[in-house]
Amino acid sequence: MKSQGPEVPEEVVKLEGFAPQDLYQRREKIFTRYVGGLYQKLRFYSGWPLLLGYFLMPWVMWGDRQAILFDLPARQFHIFGLTIWPQDLWLLGWILMIAAFGLFTVTTIVGRIWCGYTCPQTVWTAIFMWVEQITEGARHQRIRLEKAPMSWNKFRRRTAKHTLWLGWAFLTGLTFVGYFTPIRELTLSIAQFEVGGWAALWILFFTCATYINAGWLREQVCLYMCPYARFQSAMFDKDTLIVSYDAARGEPRGSRKRNTEQAQLGDCIDCQLCVQVCPTGIDIRNGLQYECIGCAHCIDACNQVMEKMDYPPGLIRYTTEHELAGNKTNWVRGRTVGYAIVCLALISAFIFMVFDRETFAFDVLRERGQLFQTQADGSTSNDYQLKIMNKSQQDSTYTLELVQPDWVKLDRDYEALIPAGEIENLTLRLLAESPEPGSTPVEIRVCQESNESCITEKTTFLGPMNTGDAR
Repeated sequence: MKSQGPEVPEEVVKLEGFAPQDLYQRREKIFTRYVGGLYQKLRFYSGWPLLLGYFLMPWVMWGDRQAILFDLPARQFHIFGLTIWPQDLWLLGWILMIAAFGLFTVTTIVGRIWCGYTCPQTVWTAIFMWVEQITEGARHQRIRLEKAPMSWNKFRRRTAKHTLWLGWAFLTGLTFVGYFTPIRELTLSIAQFEVGGWAALWILFFTCATYINAGWLREQVCLYMCPYARFQSAMFDKDTLIVSYDAARGEPRGSRKRNTEQAQLGDCIDCQLCVQVCPTGIDIRNGLQYECIGCAHCIDACNQVMEKMDYPPGLIRYTTEHELAGNKTNWVRGRTVGYAIVCLALISAFIFMVFDRETFAFDVLRERGQLFQTQADGSTSNDYQLKIMNKSQQDSTYTLELVQPDWVKLDRDYEALIPAGEIENLTLRLLAESPEPGSTPVEIRVCQESNESCITEKTTFLGPMNTGDAR
């Protein structure tokens, strides 16, 4: 049993001015208030295109296949005209690095704009909150409904809300799995109750994950599960654009009637609307906090209050610490330029490598069994398995030739027509009338006739050992 340590007398606690706190407090449910405004329109116009793109993109066709399809059984990732094979997985690494440095660049300039406007957790949570509003009513109605005992009215409202949540979550899970399994076949199999076990399992998993994250956890994902909230401060400086409260203008705060002059008070009327609309439940007037996702709900709410009070807008606004202190914001600085240069360099290198990469690949493997065979005419042969991968988007013809050595020959001419995105297995035989003893390096070249591109691979040709070499 662990020691609890010495108990602090109550007199000492009162003397030092401390109050005991529970470090494991139960989560207090946040009831957000609806607010419109300029930035919420921007959130709408930035979030919905991405949302529609997510749901509609699996239905877009590219030729005779799905435009975006991560075909794991075939080990091919199709992204429109680009097909990524297992040998090209390094391209995914470049994409992730570009995304990371792009996020770093944006964060140093405009803060957590990604979190507030385009993060999937933010977008899906906003949809679930909207469903909550249309089924359970405005903020004060939801608070009253939460405290009320179970009744028919509460039951039917809660049932409607969770039904819509589960429906939206199921659509999300189905679409996600549709990026890995052709969505037309997947949807038809579900309609006919013939969906496979693994597909059903993953749809169920992502349905539950969406339902729990967007419906129940909400801000807890941003506060405790997302690592971005923890390391964002490493990219912030006094010139980063953040949501801030202008304390010099707003303090001291206090309530008053409209058009009432009170010289001793600032512009903040302490209406608490900025707190009521915040999806993470913070008070932005307490300064910059890691919980703030930059969604600008508080800006729109405060600007509406300022308009009603005939005060200028911007008491809460997007600004920088330098601007709040009366200084000029420096938009071009070393950190921003450094991140931007690295990001542009990665993008340029990625584009070059995509267009410069070979449109096919091949592997040569020695056949198992005998190391070599002696033919009836006295020549020696070696057998190999050749795998040619057509990574292009059109059918191509491939030819085979032997580079060296001169005394090793192909048993016949090799030519193969391979469909786009397919792999062809060929049995290759090399012959030598007078082979050198032991192992000899051999170079095999495969050429694609459509663009005259060639790739050379090395293997070995094995011949019989000299009798005098045996020990």
